[in-house]
Amino acid sequence: MKSPRLPFVHGPTPIVHLPALDALVGTEVWVKRDDATGGAEAGNKLRKLEFLLADARAKGTKVVLTCGALQSNHARATALVAARLGMRSILFLRTEDPSAEPPWSGNVLLDRLVGAEIRRITPAQYRERAALMESAAQEAWRGGEQPYVIPEGGSNGLGALGYVDAMRETARQLALGLCGEIRRFDLVAHACGSGGTAAGIALGCARYDVAPAVRAFAVCDDAAYFHKVIEHIIVEARTYEPELDASATLVVDDQAKGPRYGQMSAEQLVFLRDVVRATGLVLDPVYTGKALFGLARAVERGDVPRGSRVLFVHTGGLPGLLASFDDPSSDMLAALS
Repeated sequence: MKSPRLPFVHGPTPIVHLPALDALVGTEVWVKRDDATGGAEAGNKLRKLEFLLADARAKGTKVVLTCGALQSNHARATALVAARLGMRSILFLRTEDPSAEPPWSGNVLLDRLVGAEIRRITPAQYRERAALMESAAQEAWRGGEQPYVIPEGGSNGLGALGYVDAMRETARQLALGLCGEIRRFDLVAHACGSGGTAAGIALGCARYDVAPAVRAFAVCDDAAYFHKVIEHIIVEARTYEPELDASATLVVDDQAKGPRYGQMSAEQLVFLRDVVRATGLVLDPVYTGKALFGLARAVERGDVPRGSRVLFVHTGGLPGLLASFDDPSSDMLAALS
């Protein structure tokens, strides 16, 4: 790839097959462990940040601005890696009550440890996040700092190149025989919260012949919204890498969102628990838990054929899981009993 990048990812991340997971999901599942891309900064966002922060550094950036939910994995990863580069970070984090002091746990704890400036905003303000971040960027300009704005989830054309490259990495692992006899998966599945990972995987699957199809499990919004967002990101990614002239067939599955963003149904929580107890694979309740549950239900419905060889991209999220226990009355506690 021609676009500049920084070497943040501890890769190639392993691809593992856990037979007990096949039994729970109903098809042959291989897991790409992108929860192991790094240390405290680990997760899928790190692949996007390799390209985004390379661009930021080339532009002389001193302050990085980004946004997300209060327990945003992306915001946490951005703050940690920006600090490594000598940049400070401003995080616009969505919360129902910005006046309430959030607990020192999960991603928020890591944000605070690294010294990020946290600006808590309401859901209504979050809908205007682009304008809020642009205004803060102008403040930084006036203060003599070069700002760099990263959108929600690092999901733009440049950030999506991180998952194009992840599929190049996967193709190499397949060619080396690290997935047994498999040389091409039938499907790549993953959680979808802002669209950038889906765009990169769809482009990368076609470019490197990893799989003919991608199934992105929405954890918020709906399929129509994400198809529009992902198509925009794909078009933008091709302005950086014109050779990405095709994409795999992409389905956005919005049937496993649960009650709302960041919350699982009782059935989903039990599934998350069963996966951990059967395999030792830890999922999170915001993204990966819903996505793998969604894959199991898609197999049940016949949308994904039994016997398919599926690559499930584990996008991380452990700090968010740990923050799920802040409320002692949490449904998480009941699910673990």
